[in-house]
Amino acid sequence: MSVANNTKFTHTVFFLSGIPGQEDVYLWISVPFCIMYVISIAGNSVILYIIKTDPSLHEPMYIFLYMLSLTDLGILISTIPTILGVLLFNSTEISINACFAQQFFIHLLQCTESAVLLLMAFDRFIAIRNPLRYASILTLPRIAKMGLVFFLRGVVVIFPLPFLLQRFQYCRGNVLSHSYCLHQDVMKLACSDISVNSIYGLFTKLLTMGLDSFLIFLSYMMILKTVLHIASRVECLRALNTCVSHLCAVLLFYTPEISLSVIHRFGKGSSPLLQILLGYVSLLVPPLMNPIVYSVKSKHLRVRIIRVFIK
Repeated sequence: MSVANNTKFTHTVFFLSGIPGQEDVYLWISVPFCIMYVISIAGNSVILYIIKTDPSLHEPMYIFLYMLSLTDLGILISTIPTILGVLLFNSTEISINACFAQQFFIHLLQCTESAVLLLMAFDRFIAIRNPLRYASILTLPRIAKMGLVFFLRGVVVIFPLPFLLQRFQYCRGNVLSHSYCLHQDVMKLACSDISVNSIYGLFTKLLTMGLDSFLIFLSYMMILKTVLHIASRVECLRALNTCVSHLCAVLLFYTPEISLSVIHRFGKGSSPLLQILLGYVSLLVPPLMNPIVYSVKSKHLRVRIIRVFIK
């Protein structure tokens, strides 16, 4: 068969990968993954239930936490079928349209989570910088509008990605390097010029996570400047303590995500195992740890959770 004919061939399915070289122990590897999923879904569901049913928690900080838990649940639901399918049932095949749909929801929800973390930083900034006007600035209608605007930003920015991938023919191979679909992973299998996809993918990262992380950094610089002007050391530490849980959530989300993006684009000689592990960490660790961090740090929320389980 000629080269010209080969370039006309396109795959209709992709094959997902688990952890290379560990196929014989997938069943054992699936055990911690199942435990993580169960704890993550239960933890975020409890957070959602308590905040929704307890009127005393209908405050800006907890409304933003509600948004964060909702986004984390969406990420878990988007990845459960393929990750556990590969590990438990060796079900590696995914149709090309299902793959495009999955990568759209994963990227959209990650952009949404980045925006929620930015809104939570803004919440901490207002609470520390201007506490007397906190309730009048962050009203529930205004919070809903901000959440909707940032969600629509994600939809507008991520929506072109599946269509940019659909225009390609995939003749180089059809084996993905993860057990779920990502835009940067799929586009590498195209037998056409992927420069437009690469540039647009970088643009989406800079416009969403890049911009959000920069604004979060600025927010904390201004928070630190405000806190340093507080005369009482006790009050200074108390103000900073209200930011600890959010800082943990920011580090848990951005550190593996930025590392994975850099490796995909510039780390051609990096270990495939490192990419796979970072991919799992970026998707599964934030939904697992966020409910734990906020439950431990927020006494008000912790009391409500204990009360629910005691009842």
